[in-house]
Amino acid sequence: MPRTRLTGWVVAIPMAVLALATIYPVVFTTNVAMKTRREYVLDRFSLADSLSWDNIVKAWTSVGMSRYFLNSVIVVACSVALLLLLIGSMAGFALARLRFRGSSTLFLGVLAALFIPFQVIMVPLARIMADTGLVDTYPGLVLAYVAQFLPFTIFLLTSYYSTVPADIVDAARIDGNTVYGVYWRIMLPIGAPALLSVGVLNALFCWNDVLISLLMMPSAEHRTLMVGVTSLRGQYSDDIPTFASGVLIAAVPVLVVYLFLQRQIADGVTAGSTKG
Repeated sequence: MPRTRLTGWVVAIPMAVLALATIYPVVFTTNVAMKTRREYVLDRFSLADSLSWDNIVKAWTSVGMSRYFLNSVIVVACSVALLLLLIGSMAGFALARLRFRGSSTLFLGVLAALFIPFQVIMVPLARIMADTGLVDTYPGLVLAYVAQFLPFTIFLLTSYYSTVPADIVDAARIDGNTVYGVYWRIMLPIGAPALLSVGVLNALFCWNDVLISLLMMPSAEHRTLMVGVTSLRGQYSDDIPTFASGVLIAAVPVLVVYLFLQRQIADGVTAGSTKG
């Protein structure tokens, strides 16, 4: 028993320290966002005298965070829809269950694409987008996100669909389903846990991105939320509570998604880890 308790403490203490290190920045940012500029200048680490939403309202309305927020929602929703339903899940199903010439080579190409940093293709991508008139447009940024995160999506969904017993697919074909019928009626519902997991991960990748969005959306009107928050650092360097409010607005959706979908995320990540 003493050894068991000692082992529990050895695990619990580092995890508690990690939890505090994760929670403290959120609490500190929230506290700063509630302060006035005078309170922050006098003592940045003290608790706010009162819960004031003035800075958050100012960041949402006057600074333009509401527009940046809407831009991010549009881009993320379209990117995830393309990555999962129209391209990623179909490609994952095809590579996992359809045997055609070059399928293995194609899958190796997907794996190779995972190791290519965005910085390597950044300049050619910018030139192509400029030549096609897609710079500073929603479709241009969506296509850039799809190109960047598609290999990751295909790899995970291919790995998951490979764990689905082949008998299920064969039985569906015997019942008269076409390839598209098998995908739509059988594989898509079975792959719901993996689709949810990959969808949340891709949404977080797109939501938190700065580099691609900054490259593809140079105008202030089309900035995404994270680029908008980055721009606040220079514009409001003498008004830290307003800057903290912008950071809080950008962080809250991510925290909400994780709090409500953490079980589904964990189930989706482990769904394809075993055969059966």
